[in-house]
Amino acid sequence: MDNIEVFDSPGKGRGLRATKELLSGDVLFSEPPFAAVVFDSLADKICHSCFRRQDKLQRCGQCKFAQYCDKTCQSAGWKEHKLECGAIKAFGAIGDNFSKAPNENIRLAARIMWRLDKEGGVMSDMQMTSLDDLENHISDMPEDDLKELKVDIHNFLDYWPRNSKQHRVDDISHIFGVINCNGFTVSDQRGLNAVGVGLFPNLCLVNHDCWPNCTVILNHGNQSAVNTVYHSQMRIELRALGKIEPGEEVTVSYVDFLNVTEDRQRQLKMHYFFDCTCEHCKGHIKDDLKMGGKEVDGVKVPEEQVKEVTEYSLQMLQKMDKARLEGNYHEVIKICRECMEKQEPVLADTHIYQLRMWSTASEVSAYLQFIDEAADYARKMVDGYNKLYHPCNAHLGMATMRAGVTHWQAGKIEVGHGMICKAYAILQRTHGPTHPITKDLEAMRMQTEMELRMFRENEYIYKSMREAALKNQPMNMMNEPMAESVKNLFRRQKK
Repeated sequence: MDNIEVFDSPGKGRGLRATKELLSGDVLFSEPPFAAVVFDSLADKICHSCFRRQDKLQRCGQCKFAQYCDKTCQSAGWKEHKLECGAIKAFGAIGDNFSKAPNENIRLAARIMWRLDKEGGVMSDMQMTSLDDLENHISDMPEDDLKELKVDIHNFLDYWPRNSKQHRVDDISHIFGVINCNGFTVSDQRGLNAVGVGLFPNLCLVNHDCWPNCTVILNHGNQSAVNTVYHSQMRIELRALGKIEPGEEVTVSYVDFLNVTEDRQRQLKMHYFFDCTCEHCKGHIKDDLKMGGKEVDGVKVPEEQVKEVTEYSLQMLQKMDKARLEGNYHEVIKICRECMEKQEPVLADTHIYQLRMWSTASEVSAYLQFIDEAADYARKMVDGYNKLYHPCNAHLGMATMRAGVTHWQAGKIEVGHGMICKAYAILQRTHGPTHPITKDLEAMRMQTEMELRMFRENEYIYKSMREAALKNQPMNMMNEPMAESVKNLFRRQKK
């Protein structure tokens, strides 16, 4: 690859560094998955070929497990599914009883092994490492994880066909270890929700930094063209967030920066087996903002009061998450309102527990059609995010987009257009101009720009036309809030 090269990063092992100057938005490399599978919990809701969420899917007539958008997707996915199909049938996943299908880790490991048997560990000249050279960290795993690993290996051996090449347990263990610490979260077509897990060997070489110079996005490619010549593969793209000098290490963040240093360090140690020594961790940068108290006219709220409300907020967040998982959204809003009433006079507008409340309240209020309320929460959330996140952070861009759309729906066209324009500028860099969500934003930007001109020319006529349009075509119910959003780069299996 012209842009980057492998090198020994001090204290980190192998890493990637730039070989020439790179600018914000530049694609350092793109890479198709070595293998990828849909999560167990979404096996009947997500296409197993293109990983798009669809209302109606066509089930594989043989194994009754794999689901596809249509025959085009089924044909495109057959190469990966061919051996898997027979294995699933033999394993007992017949009919609607998905409980007998192997879990996603086993299915992913099997796809990787089949591909290794057929093509070897290096697929092309663009692949910078073999799977054998990737770290598995099995020796670092705690006892409970090792027990789960042994169960997965046992089930894998039951699942693996007798007529396929047989492998040593050590080789199978290595693949499971690699998946455990390098399985990449695959998102849906809009990049909003986690729907699967895949392995991308080159991406495994990119080291972590809490304030990185690159971001990773998933491009689903194009599988819809009638002529397969025009199809393009699903792939990840590594994009620069700013100027990168030749010789500078390329980094991404494995965890969401919207956590204090101690929590980020704990996650990284537990999931990826290393201690982060980045500047933001060493200096505990922005931790004071994330857990701080409100300041009014130069006077800070007493620390004891901040601590009390922080502890209360944590309890309420747990109650809120429980109600959300149960789908009791009116209860979620009730909890949010009760908690925010105590938070807002005491906590800083950058306190991460208050930001979580605003984020959830905005999303759920929009779903329940409390649009004005949702817009107010979204504005507060984005104001806080702007003080914490990197200015080109993809999470910031997505949150700003959501806030802009909510303000637009609430009839607050000036604020909505401004937010949509800002989100578009961020996502142009993080996702690129051809990504579906960037294209959606471009269409929104043009629409809101036209409406803003109408608003400024004659506010009364604009509002009258908007009210008439809403009467003729009432606002659609927003999608149900999703529990599994894309926050961390690599995916850890839930315990």
